[in-house]
Amino acid sequence: MSVSIDITGLPADRVHVVPSPLAELGMALHALSEPAHHPGLRGWTASVSACLDPCLADRMCEADFLWRTTFSDVFTPSAGVPGRRTLPGATLAEELDLLDKLSDEQFVDAALEFTCQSSYADRAVNRLADPGTRERALDLAAARGLPQVRFTQRLLEDPPAIRAWFRELMQDCEEAFFADVWARVQHQLAADARHKTELLRRKGLREALTAVSGSVSLDAEGRTVIVDKISVGRAEAGDGHLVLAPTSLGWPHLWVLHRAGWQPMITYPISSPGLTAPPSVEQLTLRMSALAHPVRMRLCRHLARGSYTTSELADAHGMTAPEISRHLSVLKKAGLVTTRRKGRYVQHQLDLSVVSRLGADFIEGVLR
Repeated sequence: MSVSIDITGLPADRVHVVPSPLAELGMALHALSEPAHHPGLRGWTASVSACLDPCLADRMCEADFLWRTTFSDVFTPSAGVPGRRTLPGATLAEELDLLDKLSDEQFVDAALEFTCQSSYADRAVNRLADPGTRERALDLAAARGLPQVRFTQRLLEDPPAIRAWFRELMQDCEEAFFADVWARVQHQLAADARHKTELLRRKGLREALTAVSGSVSLDAEGRTVIVDKISVGRAEAGDGHLVLAPTSLGWPHLWVLHRAGWQPMITYPISSPGLTAPPSVEQLTLRMSALAHPVRMRLCRHLARGSYTTSELADAHGMTAPEISRHLSVLKKAGLVTTRRKGRYVQHQLDLSVVSRLGADFIEGVLR
């Protein structure tokens, strides 16, 4: 599974690495709503939450579905500006001005994307003009609770009022906590953007994407950017840009904007406490599947305590050597077991370093 971005014919000068203040604010709001997603930020989230003005905290709760699951496309308005050639602004004010350039339909569509519509990037119906779609959005909102129903009703009935409300909320968040965050991280983000841009200029897109994340790659023909995720999606750069936006608050998320009609954008974390080369979704699936079998679980228990030959394992488990070999083959293919030769014998042992990371790898994979 993956999200792919068709960049056929895209010139190198239309690939940009640019920090986005509004996207970073979206990440900050997400971390405040879901601190369990971001264990490395728990000190910061606890401190900010404790100091928030109660009125501001209540207003943030009114629309937290825009950033609780992940942050909405309303936080990356440059991608939706007509012409598909606009880059993120240098300041939050500039980005909020870009938000004003989106149509009401674009804003509503992006705001409802995760909780009040059936699929991301589906632009087949005008959600403001079609009564059936409006009713469907309200039905889906009802599953999230009365506050979201009220917000969705207001959004569908008076988009300009909600847009003004959202802009004011973002400005108040900047004053309350985000200005300090941005002052601290903007130089780090700018330095990362310069580094990736230099890689792009000197070594090409493939090297730059590898530096962005081990989960982002370029296909052999150089026509498709592939982002390894437990989801499926597709976008086309067309005559627009491909934008790469670094974030200091995003790990473990790797977010890909692939909405129809918007220019594609990848928001990637510039640092993480995890692996520099996270396992692919395919590797993660292999490991989880390998451990799902009861016989292989028992073998792992044995192999965690020491190294054993196939014959020793067969005797210990009352099975034939070929049966044990088949199970070992699955474990080895998943990268869970290492093999070494010792004289005449081949010994197998569980790779505890890989197994100990599996829980964190799974979390990173499903949140990526």
